[in-house]
Amino acid sequence: MSISDSDSSSHVGESKTFRQITRDRLLYEMLRSTKTKESKSTWKVLIMDKVTVKIMSYACKMADITEEGVSLVEDLYKRRQPLPSMDAIYFIQPTRENIVMFMSDMSGRSPLYKKAFVFFSSSAQKELVAPIRRDASVMGRLSALSEMNLEYFAIDSQGFVTDHERALEELFGENAEMSQNYNTCINTMATRIATVFASLREFPYVRYRAAKTIDASTLMTLRDLIPTKLAAAVWNCLSRHKSSIADFPQTETCELLIIDRSIDQIAPIIHEWTYDAMCHDLLLMDGNKYVHEVPGKNGSSTEKKEVLLEEHDPVWLELRHAHIGEASEKLHDKMTNFMSKNKAAQIHGRGGGELSTRDLQKIVQALPQYSDQIDKLSLHVEIAGKINNMIREQQLRDIGNLEQDLVFGKAGTTELINFFRTNHNTSRENKLRILMIYAALYPEKFESDKGNKLMQLAGISDDDMIAVNNMRCLMAAQDTKKSSSGFKKLTFEMHKKKPTIREEKEGEEQKKWTQFRFYPIMEDLLEKLSKGNLPREEYPCMNDPSPSFHSTPVSTPQRTTNSAPHVPAVSVRSRRGGGGTWARPRNSDDGYSSDSVLRHASSDFRKMGQRIFVFIIGGATRSELRVVHKLSSKLQREIILGSSSLDDPHTFITKIKMLSQDISLEDLQI
Repeated sequence: MSISDSDSSSHVGESKTFRQITRDRLLYEMLRSTKTKESKSTWKVLIMDKVTVKIMSYACKMADITEEGVSLVEDLYKRRQPLPSMDAIYFIQPTRENIVMFMSDMSGRSPLYKKAFVFFSSSAQKELVAPIRRDASVMGRLSALSEMNLEYFAIDSQGFVTDHERALEELFGENAEMSQNYNTCINTMATRIATVFASLREFPYVRYRAAKTIDASTLMTLRDLIPTKLAAAVWNCLSRHKSSIADFPQTETCELLIIDRSIDQIAPIIHEWTYDAMCHDLLLMDGNKYVHEVPGKNGSSTEKKEVLLEEHDPVWLELRHAHIGEASEKLHDKMTNFMSKNKAAQIHGRGGGELSTRDLQKIVQALPQYSDQIDKLSLHVEIAGKINNMIREQQLRDIGNLEQDLVFGKAGTTELINFFRTNHNTSRENKLRILMIYAALYPEKFESDKGNKLMQLAGISDDDMIAVNNMRCLMAAQDTKKSSSGFKKLTFEMHKKKPTIREEKEGEEQKKWTQFRFYPIMEDLLEKLSKGNLPREEYPCMNDPSPSFHSTPVSTPQRTTNSAPHVPAVSVRSRRGGGGTWARPRNSDDGYSSDSVLRHASSDFRKMGQRIFVFIIGGATRSELRVVHKLSSKLQREIILGSSSLDDPHTFITKIKMLSQDISLEDLQI
């Protein structure tokens, strides 16, 4: 009763992104495999738990599921109507509670469904499955019992999360190592990371950020060992996959780098100026959902409409990683281009001057044949307009310049004090974000009354002071003291370190947009990893690569004995599916021409070198997601970013506040 691959053979050879590969496994390898000869045309019920329904929703649309013969989707834990004439597909986690629920559904004289196809999202322990095998009534109704090994959430064509929203609190918070959640979080995270490699049939060379050097004068906490512990747990899971999955590689095919949020505390806080990041930072969206008003059916009143800013939208796909200024310019050019090519649109726009969003909506109604094209353009014109207004109202250009001057060592305490004295209208959150950046760069300045005076000058609340103080808990071993305000604060006097001043990079984007200077530390780490220059003493490996891993003869740069082996630019293995090169589309000047952007976005990766996976414990940012897309093209290697969560600045600040003991969500001013 194993999963059949026969239906997915037609997809071999196509170039696919990471999310597409995930989607295909769910639709073809799981759902389509249930179309047995005796029930080829029978509609089925799909039953999932809270985790697997999220896995499915990130990768597939309801229409995709329906097309594979599913007529009804049910929650495992909700009361369900018996459908004894229908077969059921269970996609569930292999937990004791889930198996009890399944047994309750399918045992006895009156089962809820005729037959059951059971697919576990990760490896199932034998003792958990044993009750199923012992029950004759259940076994007689069981058509499949398989492990999908797919328990991650594909949030992007090159990104996934393990859905551990409280990883910072459970792993880095005060006394986190004393909590039962510490090991549970690491083990579940490792299981889900390992299923990524099971899905892609990849066996990684596992590297991780090492704990800081230990000597007689320093102490180590479990916080320092988090990447080491996760790497070991991932390695254990992968070792089991090698022996239990039939076609799992036995030698290394790719690289995995495990790091944590301590490598770059600034990336989640700083204002990131791309269209994507600005949308999620300023518009307070619910995930990728944007709500806007459109004319009602009667043409006069308006109604609210929800849209998803995702990769199926070619305008979003093209502009999401562009600077907001560049995105605005391109949207204006696209609309001008559309108007010049469509006489009817010109007639409706004869008033002169810039077209408002309402003007665009009227054109949509007048030109139904162009409604989809203008809908997408008008949506993004509206969003970009909102963002630009907020940038002006909140004086974000001045804030952004100060943030980046601090990061690159061109501003310090004097500039910070002058800013707070002269910018009284700056919002509380923006002042807090500037102080958090400063605390990440100069933690020692907050170990005396100087830090408190600086926070008082900024006018932030006691609640916000907790966030500033807690920034340092991502740095080193802790000693808990009481601050002058009465709150517990985390001090880190044992591991003094110099501020990490980034070196500015020169490029066309940086020259054109002064706020585009910032880049995440992860960018440098990935470039060093790809070139074989990542220091082994700082980033050791769990396994030495097999000789065949780098068997292709290539010209490699000179490197020290402490560096990792260089990975050739050309893959030594064939790949069933690839990802996107993210090259600029040649013929997308109108921005909406028949999937042109989407087609180019999933260009062939098969000629690229081995994949690189990077996993960030404690939350990734949209700037880091942008980096993996940019570097995939630059380094000619498909890079996939994983993390415990994907955070916007507001969410990350809340999580930082939760690191203090005795602080709950009810106590926070959010």
